[in-house]
Amino acid sequence: MFKPKKKAEITENKKEPYNLKYLGGWLMAKMAFGGAARLRSNTEEVNRLNVFPVPDGDTGDNMRMTIESGIAAIEDLDSDDLAEVMKVFSHGMLLGARGNSGVILSQFFSGTAKGFEGTDKADPSTLGRALEMGVKQAYNSVMTPTEGTILTVAREAVEYAVSSITPQSTIRSFFSDLAKEMHESLKRTPESLAVLKEAGVVDSGGAGLLYIIEGFNNVLNGEEVSRESLQIQAPAKAVSVRMDFDSESRMEYGYCTELMIQLMKYKTDVDAFSVGPLREYLAGIGNSIVAFKTDSLVKVHVHTFEPEKVLEYCRQFGEFVSVKIENMSIQHTGLADHDHDHDDEEAEPKQYGVVSVSNGSGIESLFRELGADEIVEGGQTRNPSTNDFLDAFRKINAKTIFVFPNNSNILMAASQAAELYDRSSVIVIPSKSIGTGYAALSVADFSDPDPEAIKKGMIDAMSSVVSAYLSPTVRDALINGINIKKGDIIGVIEKSIVLASPDCREAAGSLAEKLVKDNGKTMLTVFIGKDTDDDEVSDVKNEIEEKCPGCEIYYIDGGQEVYPYLFLAE
Repeated sequence: MFKPKKKAEITENKKEPYNLKYLGGWLMAKMAFGGAARLRSNTEEVNRLNVFPVPDGDTGDNMRMTIESGIAAIEDLDSDDLAEVMKVFSHGMLLGARGNSGVILSQFFSGTAKGFEGTDKADPSTLGRALEMGVKQAYNSVMTPTEGTILTVAREAVEYAVSSITPQSTIRSFFSDLAKEMHESLKRTPESLAVLKEAGVVDSGGAGLLYIIEGFNNVLNGEEVSRESLQIQAPAKAVSVRMDFDSESRMEYGYCTELMIQLMKYKTDVDAFSVGPLREYLAGIGNSIVAFKTDSLVKVHVHTFEPEKVLEYCRQFGEFVSVKIENMSIQHTGLADHDHDHDDEEAEPKQYGVVSVSNGSGIESLFRELGADEIVEGGQTRNPSTNDFLDAFRKINAKTIFVFPNNSNILMAASQAAELYDRSSVIVIPSKSIGTGYAALSVADFSDPDPEAIKKGMIDAMSSVVSAYLSPTVRDALINGINIKKGDIIGVIEKSIVLASPDCREAAGSLAEKLVKDNGKTMLTVFIGKDTDDDEVSDVKNEIEEKCPGCEIYYIDGGQEVYPYLFLAE
């Protein structure tokens, strides 16, 4: 069962334990925990609510990891102050936000947290006003808000719950009204969004939000949530290492020490805390120092022979959120250890840096050859978080950093990270596919002193290319008048399904032909995926070349997951 270190004093009706007039921080934390648990148990159902019948549904995973990042931030927070709990919770969600649905969810709770500023507890009216601010911020986070999505579900539910407030309302009745209308609004989403109706599904983001609010209600109705129902800390990714460090070795390189610490009010003046003295201390025992403060969180990186001193010093200001200490004398196999190649903070920053999202070893190598300093691993079904981008930015000592999300579902997280980062100017290039990112980075002229001119050149390059992909299907569907059977291979140009075939070779040839001829292109680049075999690739190449005579065709072993073939026509 989720419990804070000290149970805060709250007024309870013994028969209806959470039928309260006010919502405090302790109860809000418990409700958040319940919401995360409810979403986790229904993640796969949310994932399956995918408009396209392809194996790339990840809305449930993105929303789950987003809210669990918020839970991790408040798990050990001992406070019944609603404003403080919501601030820490929402900030954790902002850093952990993944995918468009996760970013929108984090913005909704961030706006709500702002509505609670200066409020240690909230009655239903105050709660309603805060949620209205959450809806407004969520809408503002999207360049072109679309109705029939999570935005609509949130807005209509909040409007209904606020309009239903009476002098007799309680926190439980408010959230009951919220969930009731959210359920009805979700059912209506296909009427607002034609693609949902055609696919026979409701909006996946709205469904994820409903599960979270249902989890809130479960707690308000007395349900206890076990800690074991959530695995908040993801298991560490397996790393292949060659042990060059044994009983006969000497310590030559020290330890790469990274930590995040939550500043605590009972230990320090959080608002007045400065990282200056911290950096000075770290400089006395190490190098490659990075230390910065975001709200009440401090992130530290240092190379040192005395990591215990780093922990001891930092602990006097707060409590650890995460700690990682690695022996730098142990050589990792594979690529050079980019994770620890931090430029010394004192070094003169270079003019430009590049961060690119990549999925596949071949694509990663290609983007590095084109000038990417840092690669953020991700792609369809594996969307990186806002914090993943922030970590990549911190490793680059540059005045201006260009970011290539290379996926439409990663663009918002990259943009959110750019807004949060203040040590460099960050420019997000709106590359919505590997192909468009490749086209943009290929023409980048980093000798130009004007970053806006570089950006314009890259965006112009993207506007002149057309991208497409092949994907296996996971269910029957009728989309754009195309009858799709489970197991078919579909061809998608930009965001439109244009063909379906049971034969991958035929689908590849037909898609390439449409892509080139219908768009007047003469050059085609094909990225070959991880799960293809040599015989199939040979057949696909022959079919493409037969269907596109006179076209200049290049093949790249991309190694990407999910999609066996990606296409770029120029």
